[in-house]
Amino acid sequence: MAGDGAPVSVWPATTDEQEDRWAEVLDCLAGTVPPGRVSVVVDGAEGRTRLLADRLAATVRGTGRPCVRLAEDAPATANEWSAEHGAQTAVIADGAHWRAAPPGGRCDLLVWLRPSPGDDLSRGDHGHDADVVVDLQDPNWPVIRHLAPHLAGHDRWYVAENRAFFAARAATWDTKFGDDMPAYAAAVVEADLPYGGVVLDVGCGTGRALPALREAVGSEGSVIGLDLTPQMLAVATSHGRARQAALVLADARRLPLPDGAADAVFAAGLLMHLPSTETGLAELARVTRSGGRLVLFHPSGRAALAARHGRTLRADDALAEGPLRRSMAVVGWELDTYDDPPERFFAVASRR
Repeated sequence: MAGDGAPVSVWPATTDEQEDRWAEVLDCLAGTVPPGRVSVVVDGAEGRTRLLADRLAATVRGTGRPCVRLAEDAPATANEWSAEHGAQTAVIADGAHWRAAPPGGRCDLLVWLRPSPGDDLSRGDHGHDADVVVDLQDPNWPVIRHLAPHLAGHDRWYVAENRAFFAARAATWDTKFGDDMPAYAAAVVEADLPYGGVVLDVGCGTGRALPALREAVGSEGSVIGLDLTPQMLAVATSHGRARQAALVLADARRLPLPDGAADAVFAAGLLMHLPSTETGLAELARVTRSGGRLVLFHPSGRAALAARHGRTLRADDALAEGPLRRSMAVVGWELDTYDDPPERFFAVASRR
């Protein structure tokens, strides 16, 4: 059992910015550790769980709270740690064996490290029930991708973490995914958007859909591209896409638009990045007029995208047809079209 002075396996960060990113994530994670005598298990991507668990333990200790970092070969006798340590002690362990037999016989906080493409997934995808999901594909740039609602308000982490995730990828986004633009154009044509209408591209990123949206609504229409990440909008501007649409820095959960302002909303890959699918759909419904249209798109089908991210599809996935139809109905949409082959995801709904 490691004591308070146990060495921390710090990945050699090379810049102050990278250390600041680590500090932001660790401070947020430390704040999610429940009060009282608790056990925390870090599981997921092989070879990276120790790094996060070590650094989290050091951060918790830095707050003045007693913290025990269990070594890999520590005895897993139920309640051993609770008899030995105080009422506010946090015990942190990592690895699948600790998840199977948690310290003290229970796991109060499960942190899952999302696997990278090519990682060994023989154990399957066990992150769906995690309290926290962290992307650590770049060990110098951790990003929180999910935080269970009962741990902390979404506003505490959502904006900062999503900006951190996409800002680091903005410069190379079109290089990596530029071949998708014909698929975007085809989806816009199939959506049959109203000529001369007002169309929003919510979560527009680098603006890959904006040329096709401008062509769809014509010179008399209006196109507004909205995104949470300044670096994404900067790349869109550098590619000349600000000439085809007004670009607005905005949170998709709180769009700076009046009720019923849009004739149609185009959202590519947006809902999977929102903390709540239903809340996101409700905000898109608010800004869309009665009879307006919502187009959900991704240039990969759900199964292909899940495989790319080291996940397996579940029946209760938010974008599966049944759950999506039910979520839409609750907030004022009616799902008209649903298509999810390997090469794309495409769904169209009408505003009631």
